[in-house]
This record gives sequence, C-alpha cells and structure tokens, in this order.
Amino acid sequence: MLNTLTRLKEIDWNNINNQLDAEGYALLSGMLDASNYHELTAADHRVETLEQRDSGCGTLHCYPSGLPSSLAAWRESLYRYLVPTANRWNEVLDVGFRYPGEWETFRKINQDAGQVHELTHLNLLNAGDYACLTQQNEGEYLFPLQIVAVLPEPDNEFTGGEFVMTEQRPRMQSRPLAVPLRPGDMAIIATAERPFRGTKGYYRVTSRHAISRVRSGLRVGLEMSFHCKA
Repeated sequence: MLNTLTRLKEIDWNNINNQLDAEGYALLSGMLDASNYHELTAADHRVETLEQRDSGCGTLHCYPSGLPSSLAAWRESLYRYLVPTANRWNEVLDVGFRYPGEWETFRKINQDAGQVHELTHLNLLNAGDYACLTQQNEGEYLFPLQIVAVLPEPDNEFTGGEFVMTEQRPRMQSRPLAVPLRPGDMAIIATAERPFRGTKGYYRVTSRHAISRVRSGLRVGLEMSFHCKA
C-alpha cells in the first residue's frame, strides 16, 4: 500500500490530465505488486458472477462491508489528484455540480442521495471468460473518472484479456481503444462521459469499457469507482 501511495506523489499529474483530455484514459505503470493481490483477494467479500449481471462470463469479488484498507486509502488519495480534472470537465460541459476536495465529503453526498452500494470489485476471469461493454453510470452523483488495474498473481501468467474501450462521438462511428494494461498497471479512465474539444467547441463523448476473452490462465482485475449506486 505505502509503495503505491508514494508512487502517486511522484506522478506528473499535468501530463496525466493532458492524456485524459486527449484519449479518455491515462496509464500508471507498475503500481501494484503480489502483496496487493494477496490482500485484495483474501479480504472479506461476496462472490457474484458476470453471468448474473448478464454482462459476460467470470467471477466478481464485491465488498459490501467496505473496502480493504489499502484499497480505501488508494481511493481517497487518487480522488484528491483527480478532482481538479473532474471539476474542469463539468465546467466545460456546463454541468453545475462541483466535486468537493475530499472523498469523504463526496461519499456523504452519495449517501444522502441514497447511493450506498459499493461498485468497486475484483474480476477473476479464467480461460474463456470475458466482460461485456459497460459503464459504471448508476446514480445521480457520478464521478467522471474511475480506476482499472490488473493485479500481478504470483506464479501465473495469462494470455488474452485485453482491456478495451469504445468512444461514441456525435454523428461519428464508435472509436475503439486498446489500453495496454499489464499485471501491476493501473489506468485512469472516463466513467461514462467526457468532454472533447472539436473545431466548434466542446462536446460530449460517451465511453464504455470491456475485457476481451481470456485465452489461458487467470486474469485478476480491479475496477474501482469513486461513487456508489442506489
């Protein structure tokens, strides 16, 4: 946990913001290690399946009783770094809401709106499993950025399981994006919508994300949201 929090302080966040504006995602390489895998997979969780959600094949580890301590610390720290971008995006899209500086304050806004169910989870995909295109866009108060990661599992490699995104721009065909996530990497991605500056000003781009079919091995991924659902 400490290594990850220390690494966050060393990142060039101006460069990250530029990447998010241009592509809708930004890669943070080598943030996680095997100790993170052990902690997050061993933490108290509820097992669901992607089949139950009609959104693919695979197993989900959900945290209805609260996130593991390291994951909670990552979220709180990452929120502080990302909230300026979130507020800037709302400003250029003419959205009146502004996100508070601290995640705990934003969580209270979620709770007051009835958004109390955690969206953050691990996904465990074996050979043949995959996750369909989706958005974590449930609820009145959404944070426009989220985190995805691949956890490095000791003594195991996987093939396939590429993280992919699509962006739908007005009056244009969807644009596919392949995000080169490898074990230990995190990526910041647009949750559902983001601004894009065209020749006539800013317009909304709609984003979705998915995981391609795993061909071999076990792929353990993290999807971390800053907001909850009702």
